[in-house]
Amino acid sequence: MRVLPNERAAPAEPASKPLPDSKADQPPVIRRAEVVAFALVSLLVISIVAVLYVAKAFFLPVTMAFVIGTMLAPAARYFEQRRIPRAVSAVLIVAAACAVVAFIVGLIAAPVIEWSPRLPELGSLMKDKLHVFDGPVRLWQQLQLALGGSDALPGASFTLPKIEWVQPTVEFLSPTFAEFLLFLATLILFIVSWPDLRRAIVMTFGDRESRLRTLRIVNEIEEHLGGYLLMVTVINLGVGVATGIICALAGMPNPAALGALAATLNFIPIIGPVFMFVILTVVGVIAFPTLGAGMLGPAAFAAMTFLEGHFLTPVIVGRRLQLNALAVFVALAFWTWLWGPMGAFLASPILIVGLVLKDHLLPDDSPQLPGH
Repeated sequence: MRVLPNERAAPAEPASKPLPDSKADQPPVIRRAEVVAFALVSLLVISIVAVLYVAKAFFLPVTMAFVIGTMLAPAARYFEQRRIPRAVSAVLIVAAACAVVAFIVGLIAAPVIEWSPRLPELGSLMKDKLHVFDGPVRLWQQLQLALGGSDALPGASFTLPKIEWVQPTVEFLSPTFAEFLLFLATLILFIVSWPDLRRAIVMTFGDRESRLRTLRIVNEIEEHLGGYLLMVTVINLGVGVATGIICALAGMPNPAALGALAATLNFIPIIGPVFMFVILTVVGVIAFPTLGAGMLGPAAFAAMTFLEGHFLTPVIVGRRLQLNALAVFVALAFWTWLWGPMGAFLASPILIVGLVLKDHLLPDDSPQLPGH
């Protein structure tokens, strides 16, 4: 085939050079697999929370038994080293704990039963004592009227809300009989079978390194929970004794019951001391003729809990277990919403277990993000 002169072949275009690598200046690309994995994990977490909320009657007693059983495991091991059978020691430990709880409940219930028939009288008495708040309440109502709010009368005095609180409070605080029996049976069986259960957990893994890491995790959880229970119990007993002495010196009624209530509520971080301050304020306002005299006991309690919460507890418990205040508050809010007062008690132990797992499964020497 003849090629004409004017049909010369066009020069081949040079191959394009690749652009310089500029990944450092480009935003990170989110892959579809990462989005799917995140969505699946989110759905799993939501499903677990929903199951724990719906099946509270089963999971709350069992979880409570597991946590308290892990806390009491060192005591059972101590008795076992003294040649006391583990089943006998488990029954003795649980019986002693139940006796202490029954004694504290008896101390607290006695004044509550005594004061319950006088609630209408005490409510009107407290209303008369709080007349000093009529001015701020009236000012707030006038501000609401100026902003187009409620049509409350500006001259209305301070009134106490009328709430049917006795039955809902009892139902909220006390578990059912079936839940209590489930808790006791699970607690005793857990303490008895804890050595075999721990061995089974460790031997689940095949290689030696995984078994050693699991054993370290289990031992550290047991040590931290046992130490937490011991330290917090000693601190709360001190808070209860100090509160009883403060109430006795201030002349408040039933100082022993108030001290026992303070020691019990102090097991719940943040919320417990605040609730106890409110109770002391109400008792002081009712028991004393003037508002100033009634606030002496609550003010002394507030000062004592401030010193205990900011100096004593962080030194003994906080540094030992490295509990972050924000993490404690978020865990407390979540577990209280999920399981009520018992969830508030379990918030810190569950947080301790999570921190132990995080330290072993995500150690500090794992790959980190580059620094800025």
